[in-house]
Amino acid sequence: MADFSTPTIRTFQVSPDVPEPLRPLLELSRNLWWVWNPDAVELFRRLDRQLFEDLYHNPVKMLGVISQTRLAAAASDDGYRAHMNRVYASFKQHLDQRGWFEQAHGNADPATPKTLIAYFSAEFGLHESLPVYSGGLGVLAGDHLKSASELGMPLIGVGLLYRNGYFQQYLTADGWQQEAYPELDFYNLPIEPLYYTDGSPIQIRVDMPDNAVFCKVWKASVGRIPLYLLDTNLQENSPADRDITSRLYGGGTDLRIRQEIVLGIGGVRALEAVGHKPTVFHMNEGHSAFLALERVRMILAQSPITFDEARQQVMATNVFTTHTPVPAGIDTFSPDLMVKFFRSYIPGLKLDEEGFLALGREDVTNRKQGFSMAVLAIRLADSINGVSALHGDVSRKMWHNVWPQVPPDEVPIKHITNGIHVRSWLSPDMADILERYLSSKWDSDPTDAGVWNDVTQIPDEELWRAHERCRERMVSWTRGILKDQLTRRGAAFDELQTADEVLDPEALTIGFARRFATYKRGALLMRDPDRLKRLIDDTKHPIQFVFAGKAHPADHEGKELIKTIVNFARNPAVRRRIVFIENYDISIARHLVRGVDVWLNTPRRGMEASGTSGMKAAANGVLNCSVLDGWWVEGYEPDLGWAIGRGESYTDPNYQDDLESRALYDLLEKQIVPLFYKRTIDNIPREWIGRMKNCMRKLGPVFNTNRMVKDYAEKFYIPADARGRLLGAEGLARAIKLAKAKDHLRQKWAGIKIVGVHTSGNGHYKVGESMQVEALIDMPDIDPAEISVQVYCGPISATGHIDAPAPVAMTHTRTLAANRHLYSGQIDCRSSGRHGFAIRILPGGPDLATSFEPGLILWN
Repeated sequence: MADFSTPTIRTFQVSPDVPEPLRPLLELSRNLWWVWNPDAVELFRRLDRQLFEDLYHNPVKMLGVISQTRLAAAASDDGYRAHMNRVYASFKQHLDQRGWFEQAHGNADPATPKTLIAYFSAEFGLHESLPVYSGGLGVLAGDHLKSASELGMPLIGVGLLYRNGYFQQYLTADGWQQEAYPELDFYNLPIEPLYYTDGSPIQIRVDMPDNAVFCKVWKASVGRIPLYLLDTNLQENSPADRDITSRLYGGGTDLRIRQEIVLGIGGVRALEAVGHKPTVFHMNEGHSAFLALERVRMILAQSPITFDEARQQVMATNVFTTHTPVPAGIDTFSPDLMVKFFRSYIPGLKLDEEGFLALGREDVTNRKQGFSMAVLAIRLADSINGVSALHGDVSRKMWHNVWPQVPPDEVPIKHITNGIHVRSWLSPDMADILERYLSSKWDSDPTDAGVWNDVTQIPDEELWRAHERCRERMVSWTRGILKDQLTRRGAAFDELQTADEVLDPEALTIGFARRFATYKRGALLMRDPDRLKRLIDDTKHPIQFVFAGKAHPADHEGKELIKTIVNFARNPAVRRRIVFIENYDISIARHLVRGVDVWLNTPRRGMEASGTSGMKAAANGVLNCSVLDGWWVEGYEPDLGWAIGRGESYTDPNYQDDLESRALYDLLEKQIVPLFYKRTIDNIPREWIGRMKNCMRKLGPVFNTNRMVKDYAEKFYIPADARGRLLGAEGLARAIKLAKAKDHLRQKWAGIKIVGVHTSGNGHYKVGESMQVEALIDMPDIDPAEISVQVYCGPISATGHIDAPAPVAMTHTRTLAANRHLYSGQIDCRSSGRHGFAIRILPGGPDLATSFEPGLILWN
């Protein structure tokens, strides 16, 4: 008897039928360049405004479902075709123009392989219609690609294509967060599957403990930047393996390690399959750190060399950006799980199990320690950075154990402060004003501070009217969103009527939107509800709040914070003045950062690595009120926003919350509200507008991803590319030599001894004088050229430590006897006070002196 339970399904593809005059729309819809070009957005919206909204601003889907009558009307509309041709010409110009990178760093030698950076990230937030992101990390990655396209960077992105994306948030009647996971329709998204020349789909294989997993490769085009996304939802895979790319940050550690193997190892193989040969690899957080192992394995498969020899080349060309300021936020896997997944992979690295596991341990001697993805990335990257100045300092202290003999301030982790892609977040109203009063370079080169200075030329009235339009638009949009939310919850008729009256389009509006992790303290404002109610009840100077944000599905404390806000907002006394918007995403963020007056941020200091939502608000002239954490430490000035506290440290979190909540209430009552309602006779808040201009003028040219990507290029990518070419030349000859030099030093390091230190004078000097220092050093079987001897000197603090140290190189003066050497140096006395010094020895030579090598440092 026939079994009809699993019939054979034959698939076919249906493409949009777009009239010939409108064919450019197909190309435009499939390149995400349009998402940061308002004229292109309006082009699609003009076809059918309601349909564009209903399809969540997805032009690919819209062109497939819109009526042929509408398309025919647009094809015969001269005005619409002129609009399309203008947008299409701008698109083509973007693709063809020479960018900053080629002009500043282009290589004219055709025989030299071109620089190519591979940027790996677990998530990319490019637009709400492609929801393969969860929050700030993904949005930053998306903005990185957009700016890379504008700058003409030779860069490609690599990520995963999650068929359920991140969860969709909805709230129950009592305010408790619930999660839904709708499936994405890949064939109606701005992505395309890739094929070999014979027409077969490009797939790569990654081995798991029990079987092989096959991954399909898709491509999204972000202007000039290709983004490759891996998908395991294939018939060839088991049901469990098909779910590897189902949900972003879903499941337990077993699923997480599978996802990161696919991202790191599979991502490297995917680039090889599509014909790319990157010269630099950038790991955006530790999720993709397995790529470093795959790069080593590929070298070892082709060369009869050791792991350490191949590792030198890989380290030199790897960049690792850490975004996490606390160890708990790092993916860590148990040794047993690592061995389970990598038992068959380890021999290809020419390591034993212990050598392999040590790569992910902070303490290589502790066999019980988990395998940290961040530590793996740190051990296999020469270029490491945090994402703000404060986060760089936090990261140096956090990872000090990897370099236990290095002073925390010298731990080789730098920082590049995050930014935003200005065009993606700027309201059309503000963009129109900048077009009128600023040079066009504000758009083509937003890093030019001279251009932004012309913000002062914008008439106060024009700037304020533009901002008021944004607020009015945001209030109208919020009412519609809230009504939809209440309808889905089954709210009563009177509640639905209230939704039409929430928020005042003229009132001071404060926004708080971000992930609802407990350290972000989303409910800090609710700590004194009576005081908050008094603020809201002031009918003469009304104030209102808009909240949005998701808690991780497993974060019950974060969900409690959301519930607290939602239930407070239901109080009849405040329900027209406080709104919580469900399902925070890029679209909601865009409305809020453009439409509120103040952007509120209340993390515990040191726990927000950077934060970028406040930068998005600042680009629109929205003033920030924030704890001095992340980027705001660098951005804050009294004439462009407010600081909650002074950056103090606390040991009691309850005391901190009490103190900083009171400081926030004081700012609102005594500074923010009075300043907003301080109007001239024409009802214009000119002092407030002055701060808006300062905000745009001072923060705009600094906190943008064009500046950030340039920093990555000049501080990391270009040096890594050059060093990689140097170490990789002549069959990795220099990398092999470097590994042997390190190995030689490790074997002999214990024999090095500082046997004597002598100084000139009697220990008392005047400013301008110098002190001569000599060191006697025994170093059996080590050439003086192999080490670097330094005087580590500076002022002495009250605790007896050297503050602001300035290492001074010492010179090898002569050999005194077999294996005994004399080094000399000089300390210049440039300021008065108590000073001190120590002698330290490090590896030397042009290749070894690039960074600290764990275990190879000696102090007297």
